[in-house]
Amino acid sequence: MGLLRRGGRRSWEEDFAAYYAARGDMLRRTAYLLCGDWHLAEDLTQTAFTNLYRAWNRLDRHDALDQYTRRVLVRAFLDERRRPWRREVATEPENAVLGAGSVEDRGAEERLILRTALLRLSRQRRAVLVLRFWADLSVEEVADLLGCPIGTVKSQTARGLADLRAVLARVHLESATWKESS
Repeated sequence: MGLLRRGGRRSWEEDFAAYYAARGDMLRRTAYLLCGDWHLAEDLTQTAFTNLYRAWNRLDRHDALDQYTRRVLVRAFLDERRRPWRREVATEPENAVLGAGSVEDRGAEERLILRTALLRLSRQRRAVLVLRFWADLSVEEVADLLGCPIGTVKSQTARGLADLRAVLARVHLESATWKESS
């Protein structure tokens, strides 16, 4: 990656700012896919980058920055339910979908259906699926990030995909029912 340069022309704060500028949006989108809430995604991203900032001078490996930051993000996401103020539930209707007028509307509708289906999965399975298929990480990388055996990642992936298929079928049915009633 080449962003860490000790004693070079740029200070470590400039290196950190450059890394944030290069990776901030990607990490925020990953956080959104994990939690389904842009405000919480911002909080999770801020937590990840705050921890990275505090550890920046101790990090020696240039290629480990993405892995370290993702690990902090995923752990913050998984720990989020333990915080009492986060136990509130959003009031947004889960099955509200956009009308299917244009191609753009249909794409937006499909993204909303997928997001709704992902949010109905357990946090662990959602994290595995997002890391495997959105962040395009290998089974070994996901196992390392989550601190679990490779076999657990494989089984959680298989079960998560099965759950996602079942939830998508229900969400499509609810979506069609909601459209007919409106």
